[in-house]
Amino acid sequence: MHVLSVSSLKGGVGKTTVALGLASAALNKGINTLVIDLDPQCDATSGLAAPADLVASIAEVLQNPKLPVIRKALVSSPWSRGSKMDVLVGSPRSLLLDNPAPTVSDVWKLEEILALIEDEYELVIIDTPPSINALTRTAWVASDRVILVTEPALYSVIAADRARRAISEISAKLSPRLRLYGFVVNRLRQQSHEHEFRLNELREMFGDLLLQPYFEERAAVQQSTGAARPIHSWPAEGAAEIAKGFDWLLAGVMADFEREVEKRERVNVLGRTLRGQSSSLSQIKVPDEPIVFEAQETRRSQKKKKRWFSRR
Repeated sequence: MHVLSVSSLKGGVGKTTVALGLASAALNKGINTLVIDLDPQCDATSGLAAPADLVASIAEVLQNPKLPVIRKALVSSPWSRGSKMDVLVGSPRSLLLDNPAPTVSDVWKLEEILALIEDEYELVIIDTPPSINALTRTAWVASDRVILVTEPALYSVIAADRARRAISEISAKLSPRLRLYGFVVNRLRQQSHEHEFRLNELREMFGDLLLQPYFEERAAVQQSTGAARPIHSWPAEGAAEIAKGFDWLLAGVMADFEREVEKRERVNVLGRTLRGQSSSLSQIKVPDEPIVFEAQETRRSQKKKKRWFSRR
C-alpha cells in the first residue's frame, strides 16, 4: 500500500480537484484505490458520488480506529469498474477533531487505521483540509508522499512554502518515510501577467519540485466534478488533455513509490511504522503530549526569556 496526501494550506486552489483527477487516473490504470476524505467540507465524498449519510464517517473512525467502525464508514464509489474505488467518507463532524495542538497519539490514528486494511488497496489518496491542524498532520504522518497544490497567486505561493517547511519538520520529528513529492500548479491562466510572474516565482523557489504538467483553468474540470464523474470519461472538449495530465502525474508518483526502498523505522516515541508490521499500536506506549513544532518552540523560548528577565 502506498499513501499519497493531496494538500494545500490555502483554500480555493483546486486541491480536491487534483485528488479526484489522480483517483480517476488510478481507476483508468486499474489500481485498487481508497480515497480518504479528511476535509470537513466533504467535497471528495461528493465528487466520487459517495453517500454522505452513512452510520459512520472518518470522524467516527478516528475516534474509534477499529475494523468494524472502518467497515461502516467505507463505501464503494459508483466510479468503480474492474478495480476498486472505495471512499472513507468525510463528515463535517471531523472539524471537531481538527485540534490546532494535537498530541502524538492523535496524529498516529490514521496510520493505525491503514494498518488494518493494508492488504486491500494498492494506493490511498488522502484529501486533507486546507490547514495545518490535527487532521492534516495525521494524514502526513500516515503518508509516504505529499503533493502540494498551489495556484500562481501571492497568498498561494506563501502557503505552499509554509507547507513545505511543515512537511520537512514532521518528516524529521515523526515520520522519516514522509517526503514532499512536489508542487502541482492548478488553475493557471496563460494570458494573465500576474500568473506568469507568480509562476516564475514558483520556479525560482521550488525548482525541480514544481511538477509538470501545469493544469490550466478549464470548464471541463468543473463540469466533471459537478457531475461526480471521472475526468477520464467526461466527453467535453479538453477533458482528454486534462486526463492525460493526471495520467502523467500519477505515473510519476507511482514510479517514485517503486524506486523508494520502504522505510520501516520511526524516530522519537515510536520506533517503527505500523503498516507492514504485525504489531498493533496498542502494544506501543505513546505519550499523550502535544507535538511541538519550530514556531511553537520559538514562542515558548521567548516566553521563558521574558520570565527570566522579569525576575531580575
